Amino acid sequence: MTGVALRPGTPEAGAPETGPARPPAPLSRRHRQRLVFLGVLCTAGWLASVLVGHYVDCGPELHRIGLAVHILALVLSFGTILVVDWLGLLWLLGKMEMHESGKLEAAAKPLIWGGLALLLVSGALISPDLTNTVTVVKLVAVLVLMLNGLSIAPAMHRLLALPPSTRFSELTKRLRLRLLIALTVSQTCWWTAVLIGLINSTLRRWTGA
Repeated sequence: MTGVALRPGTPEAGAPETGPARPPAPLSRRHRQRLVFLGVLCTAGWLASVLVGHYVDCGPELHRIGLAVHILALVLSFGTILVVDWLGLLWLLGKMEMHESGKLEAAAKPLIWGGLALLLVSGALISPDLTNTVTVVKLVAVLVLMLNGLSIAPAMHRLLALPPSTRFSELTKRLRLRLLIALTVSQTCWWTAVLIGLINSTLRRWTGA
């Protein structure tokens, strides 16, 4: 998850109209501490979901409910992030200005993180098999995409302070690279988790597990 789609910001005083855009000051220490806390919270929630799912037998009824909620949460969060990342990609390619995707990015965050929270809760009910390497890869992908969504916050802070008409090519090389990495990690982790989940679900149906 990246949240690469943008909303308009306020340009810095004296910011150049052309040439590479200069990012503003980095996040304050307080904001960085908040991001670290959220990262720890996400990791703790992920770990709790994995351990409960592995060691606690919730029974077939809760398993069916958890699976239904898991699918709905996946559609909610993954569908939203696809739209957000797609609009972000269009901006990277110079097809739209950053302010055009701003309202969607702001509205999408509760859906994405709410969907991820439901994924963790429902994941604890569907008994993930930690002896299966592929399943472990899926679980790690979910953790990485959450931490990736948090780690992109400093870069987004810099972007949102730039004029709405700022293009990707006007950013510093370091900022451009950071955005591309975040977008790649987001899509790689999401597709990895989705495809492995689909394969595991299909195999369970075939084997009757």
